[in-house]
Amino acid sequence: MTDGTTTPTHQVRAVFTDETITVYQAYASRIADPALTAGTFVDPFKRSRMTWIKPSFLWMMYRCGWATKPDQERVLAIDITRAGFEWALAHACLSHFDRTRFATEAEWRAALKSSPVRVQWDPERDLGLNPLPHRAIQIGLSGEAVDRYVDDWITAVRDVTPLAHEVRAAVAAGDPSAARSLLPPERVYPLPAPLVERVGRG
Repeated sequence: MTDGTTTPTHQVRAVFTDETITVYQAYASRIADPALTAGTFVDPFKRSRMTWIKPSFLWMMYRCGWATKPDQERVLAIDITRAGFEWALAHACLSHFDRTRFATEAEWRAALKSSPVRVQWDPERDLGLNPLPHRAIQIGLSGEAVDRYVDDWITAVRDVTPLAHEVRAAVAAGDPSAARSLLPPERVYPLPAPLVERVGRG
């Protein structure tokens, strides 16, 4: 991972192929196990709740405490179509008011309320889970976006909890090189210019 002096503040970094991009979520086993069996999210997963997907593995580790926080003990890597990912960003509204995009705060609030997707940028994390100067994207799906995610976009669901534990053990052992070598190979995602304009800055 590049350091904050050379990495643009707002930039999507992820594991991806020509067809798919990998995002992460953490759940309790009661949700993770059925999802792994079905290859997508099924009951007791609730479509009525906003679900947040995160392309950054280390930000996911920060959020779930290396898969130790209650109801976040299982980390799933979910491969979704790039078309679906880009649909989400095309229909997203930033979770904070940005006067370069909206003339008034009221206009932004109306857009936020009507959008099925919410985007926020939070500080990326290093191996110690400390904040870095550049940011990682978090994408919140609701309504139509959740249905598309569950029914159409997901191509594979994998359990990466053992990887989370392995990376954490290497960090705890004082071996950052070993920990870094285990990390998923995230690289800059080639966002089309209209999506860069909509959700972030290069």
